[in-house]
Amino acid sequence: MTGKTGSQLPLLQRVVVAGQLRYWIITSWALALATMIPLPWVALWYGVTLLSGLVRGAVDKRRDALPAGAGTLVATLSCVSWAIAPLLAWFLGGLHGDTLAAVLLCAGYFLVFTQMRAAPREALLVSSPYSLATVVILADMYGEPQFWTVLAALPVLAISLLIKVLITQLKDRELQAVADRQAELIVELEQARDRANAASEAKSNFLAVISHELRTPMNGVLGAAQLLDHDGLAARDREYVRLIQGSGENLLGLLNDLLDVSKMEAGKLELHPEPIVLADFQARLVGPCRAQAEAKGLELVVVQQDPAPGRVLGDPLRLGQVVQNLLSNAIKFTETGRVTLTLSSRDADDHCELTFAVEDTGPGIDAEGQARLFQPFQQLDDSSTRRFGGTGLGLTIARRIAHQMQGDVVVRSTPGLGSTFTFTARVTRLADAEPAADTVAEAGTDPGRLRVLVVEDHAVNRLILQAWLTAQGHEVSVAEDGEAALVAAGREAFDLILMDVNMPVMDGLTATRQLRRRSGPNGSVPVVILSASARREDHEIGLAAGADAYLNKPIDFGALATLLGRLPRRSGPVEAGPGQRAAA
Repeated sequence: MTGKTGSQLPLLQRVVVAGQLRYWIITSWALALATMIPLPWVALWYGVTLLSGLVRGAVDKRRDALPAGAGTLVATLSCVSWAIAPLLAWFLGGLHGDTLAAVLLCAGYFLVFTQMRAAPREALLVSSPYSLATVVILADMYGEPQFWTVLAALPVLAISLLIKVLITQLKDRELQAVADRQAELIVELEQARDRANAASEAKSNFLAVISHELRTPMNGVLGAAQLLDHDGLAARDREYVRLIQGSGENLLGLLNDLLDVSKMEAGKLELHPEPIVLADFQARLVGPCRAQAEAKGLELVVVQQDPAPGRVLGDPLRLGQVVQNLLSNAIKFTETGRVTLTLSSRDADDHCELTFAVEDTGPGIDAEGQARLFQPFQQLDDSSTRRFGGTGLGLTIARRIAHQMQGDVVVRSTPGLGSTFTFTARVTRLADAEPAADTVAEAGTDPGRLRVLVVEDHAVNRLILQAWLTAQGHEVSVAEDGEAALVAAGREAFDLILMDVNMPVMDGLTATRQLRRRSGPNGSVPVVILSASARREDHEIGLAAGADAYLNKPIDFGALATLLGRLPRRSGPVEAGPGQRAAA
């Protein structure tokens, strides 16, 4: 529960917290005295008692810095002025002065024992001026009929104060027990939170390891399939190879979804904005899905409603992930007709809201299905799961990414008439840039015969990379770890080094750092990280180590061929192709 601030407390509680209550009580006693005794005496008592109250307030604020017992001594001296009030009422109050004196004495005792309920022995000492005033009054009453009545009433007052102190202490102990239990619960909750955070971190690390362990053998499977696909196979054999490639790519897609969900749970799903040329970006979005639509006999239509800004600042990887997920779903669930992608934009100051609407002529979704459509691991029904597959994570991830882009993913659907999924994202508009002098070769340019060093500890991956590069006419040397790579790099010059990360003896990042510190023939040679990790932070660590670009495993030979065609004519980052990030 959140505690109230001082301004939210009731008036009387604010007075107590501010330490001003004693001045209100002094004023009330002065008003009571003013009804019975001469005003000069009231004014004198009021001034002296206010002054003692100020001194006591100042001492209370510095209690921790004072010697032991100093606070009790000051409180006792302060009570001397208070105890004079019942004496003034008794001797100067006239007919009803004795009544007021008794009331003030009882009030004085009550105030002291309430304030010092946790230390009854100190309370007895601080209230001694009231006890002395009581003795003076009894002495003055001695011999009068009411003397014995008043004397007999004193034990009643003492027992009442004792009961009050005991009950208050009992309540305080109960409250302290509750507070102690709350403190224990807070510690337990903090420990549980720490354990949950540790478990989440362990899960993230486990997924990173699993990602590496799955991508490494998948590199062999898909790499071999790509080699076979370019090997002049018969039509039937080529179809089998395509099945292997398609199944492997589907497995990688599921793996990426699981990694994204893990990042979402850990709050680590981050955006990495960079300049985007929307015309090029649109072409890259639609290209992979057009063949998928044509294979099902569907028409894929792209409509640009408004003039789109030339360049914007956004995360192209995440934007493309959401749009391609929506397009892929539309094509997957539509049997006949067409799928339409409508792009529009709306300006707002220096920002721009991009809208991607994907409309299909599929079966549509009822209201109940729409209500659970964006829940993780949810499919519309069991038959959908069996027929179309999938984990039910795509739309959950898409909406979370959209929210991080200050947008959303919403659906409008009518059963039997199709569905429209609309994705909005907020990006920053950029001025159109002048074409810069290009220091790299155009994509697709024949790089010529290259001397390539492949650094990879996995024998199958080495074999596949060596086979493909050799088939492309390049001269290939291999090394099994980072240390062997440094030895090879010190012996001869290379045009390119393909460097794995996790290797025995010396890992690829350490080898890259040492290579960059050397002044030999390969000090500035382009180094491309072959990363089995799909985590972006790992890629950034690789680029920071001195690598020029990276390729995710399993290696796409088309992306590798594009990267080879963009080798720099001078030292600098290699420009990666679509879907493969390069150093900034």
